[in-house]
Amino acid sequence: MEITEFDPMRHHSITYPMEVGAPKFELVPVQDHKDLMVNTARMYAQQEYERIMQVVRVLQQQADSIKRRLDVTDWIYAAEYQFKIYHGRVYWLAHDHKKGITRLLLNSPTDWACGIPEHWEYICPVKSLGDSTWIELNPETLKPLDS
Repeated sequence: MEITEFDPMRHHSITYPMEVGAPKFELVPVQDHKDLMVNTARMYAQQEYERIMQVVRVLQQQADSIKRRLDVTDWIYAAEYQFKIYHGRVYWLAHDHKKGITRLLLNSPTDWACGIPEHWEYICPVKSLGDSTWIELNPETLKPLDS
C-alpha cells in the first residue's frame, strides 16, 4: 500500500503531528538522556575497573611473595651448612665476613653462650617449606613476614 500526502491513514502511522490542531507532544530530551546513560556507564565501568585493580594488587602481592621466597631459597642453597635440613624447622642465615661466605646455622643470635663470632652478621631467620622452598621469618616473632 502506498502512502501519499493526502492519505488519511498516514496520520495513524506517523509518530509526530501532521496538522496544526494535532495533539501536542514533548520533544524527547536526547542530550539529557545521553548524559544520564554516559554517567551510568562510567559509574559501572569505574566500579568494575576498581574491582579488577584490587585483584591485580592481590596478584602482585602474591607474585612479590613468591619472588622473595625464590630469592631466599637461592640464598639458602648457595649457603654452606653441614647438617640435615628438616622441613618446618627454623634456621638462621648469617654472613661470615672473614671467609666471605654465607652460612646456614642452627643457632639464633641469642643461642651463643660465648657470644656471636665477631666476623658473623646474622641476616634473617628462615624456614624450610614442604616444597623445598624457604621463607624468611620475622626475627622477633619467627612468623612469616607476609602474615
